[in-house]
Amino acid sequence: MAKQVVPEPARRRRRPTKTGTVLSERMIVETALRMLREHGSGGLTARRLGAALGADPSTLYRYFAGMDDLTRAIGEELTGRALEGWTATGDWRADLGALGLRIHRAYLDHPQAAVLTASRVTGRPREIAADEAILGVLRTAGFPDPVAVRIYHAFIDQSLAFAALDAGSLALAEEARAADEEMWESTYARLPADTYPHIAATAPLLAARMTHSAYPVALRMLLDSAEAQLSAVPGGGPTDG
Repeated sequence: MAKQVVPEPARRRRRPTKTGTVLSERMIVETALRMLREHGSGGLTARRLGAALGADPSTLYRYFAGMDDLTRAIGEELTGRALEGWTATGDWRADLGALGLRIHRAYLDHPQAAVLTASRVTGRPREIAADEAILGVLRTAGFPDPVAVRIYHAFIDQSLAFAALDAGSLALAEEARAADEEMWESTYARLPADTYPHIAATAPLLAARMTHSAYPVALRMLLDSAEAQLSAVPGGGPTDG
């Protein structure tokens, strides 16, 4: 059974750790992010995290119900970083485009954490704030609720799916990532045209593009589709975006 999380006021009254540090949920999450960056998901354990914080591992359970709860808090932190500095301007397309790129970048800044958390639903305040913001942009722009929810679903899943995909590549060892990227020139570019005519015809373009994220292109395509759907709404019409 998961241990009960101690309310925030009670946590603040705790004594400093043996290193003189007063723990907080934010400090634990930031330390976990550093450990993930340095050691990968296999290196994030309560014992190692406690050692990094100068605290007994059991202390972590005063802040989180377990390591899975900490994982959700890490995802919440990445979402919060994406929201920092973002405000809606009233141009729905520009607003969603900017937020999508922010989400993608926030996760890629911590690829090991992104791989661990991109598929998780945290139910925490900053994730909820992001969902509210996206739906607010869409509904304010005039999308009917069923359409707004459909676009919201595609938008957030696309952002996180590409974040996980691209982070997975960044999380590879340098040698493995370089070998994957080099495959487009060492193998695909040398395939015989009589057997693979379409690959051979586009090989230079593939080599130039496939080592970069497709997310910006996919995001524009999603926004193009959303704009077309808004134009089809009675009274919708083209927008300034």
